[in-house]
Amino acid sequence: MGFFDKLRGEFIDIIEMTDDSNDTLVWRFERYDNEIKNGAKLIVRQSQVAIFVNEGKIADCFESGTYELETQNLPILSTLKGWKHGFSSPFKAEVYFVNIRNFTDYKWGTKNPVMLRDPEFGPLRIRAFGNYAIRVADPKKFLIDIVGTDGHFTTDEISDQLRNLIVTRFTDCIAESKIPVLDMAANYDELSEYVTNKISPEFEELGIGITKFLIENISLPEAVEKALDKRSSMGILGNMNTYTQFQSANAMEAAANNPSGGASEGIGMGMGFAMANQMAQGHMNQQQTQPANTASNVQPSTAPSAPPPIPQEVSFFLAVAGQQKGPYPITQLKQMVGGGEFEKSTLVWKDGMANWTAAEDVAELKAIFGAMPPPIPPPIPGQ
Repeated sequence: MGFFDKLRGEFIDIIEMTDDSNDTLVWRFERYDNEIKNGAKLIVRQSQVAIFVNEGKIADCFESGTYELETQNLPILSTLKGWKHGFSSPFKAEVYFVNIRNFTDYKWGTKNPVMLRDPEFGPLRIRAFGNYAIRVADPKKFLIDIVGTDGHFTTDEISDQLRNLIVTRFTDCIAESKIPVLDMAANYDELSEYVTNKISPEFEELGIGITKFLIENISLPEAVEKALDKRSSMGILGNMNTYTQFQSANAMEAAANNPSGGASEGIGMGMGFAMANQMAQGHMNQQQTQPANTASNVQPSTAPSAPPPIPQEVSFFLAVAGQQKGPYPITQLKQMVGGGEFEKSTLVWKDGMANWTAAEDVAELKAIFGAMPPPIPPPIPGQ
């Protein structure tokens, strides 16, 4: 730099940020030999902070506004230099402008699928992506810990580090939440808030605040998505027989409207027969599954009915000499009447009777005794 350039630099008395790019986080004001004129004007625009650095130490910090650089406006720098009664022009200091506005629409995403154990599908791999917004929350910390002596620091120089931090914490949050994959879409807001709270302290350690974190999509591998689509289709179709009949009807209608001639008619007739066969089979299956105890479902049958079961002969218990005997069927009781082992006064009982009853008082047994001839009278004397 020539003598006149050096002289011109010393007498420029306006210090401001002239970088107008959209990705600049920190920009250093360029002066020849860092010489600033006493009484120079400092312009700090909205969403900016100006930081004075002297010999590697942060001195004074200015927020938005217009300042005239004098001893009273630079108390820390004056103390560092030992200027008790002001300072002579020029003085040396570095001025860094820190952009503290919101930087939006920065992307994040998983480079590789994240493994997790789903309660419904078991082990799965998922991918996720979204966007986030940041701003410099602590300009001094950010300048000391991240920027250093970089005269032009952009978001590209820190975006990879922030993205890796987000993906790592997001993976951990997804595993801890134990939310089923099918329910994650309904919990994007809750997951976003959970991840934001998880990563905010680590961003603050860098002097950065995360102002927005959004999950745009969580997806499954392509093969798994196809299998899930088939499963969903099965549920939407419902009754497969009805769906098959519907498809057959559509195909038959299309064949009938095809002007290609006899071939299409034959195809249409064949499909019609197939559809009729399917409908008949479906009707038969429906009849078989309908309940048989309703009057509306009773149909006349031409098939021979099976004979009813053979009725069982009624049996009776007998009370003989104070002891229970039997049971004896009526056929055997007839034989016992002939042998004198069963009489009208004999007490009998069968299932359904309340008490023991004399045989002559039981309707089923009266015929047994009525058919027997009376006893033979004794002979008349003299005859």
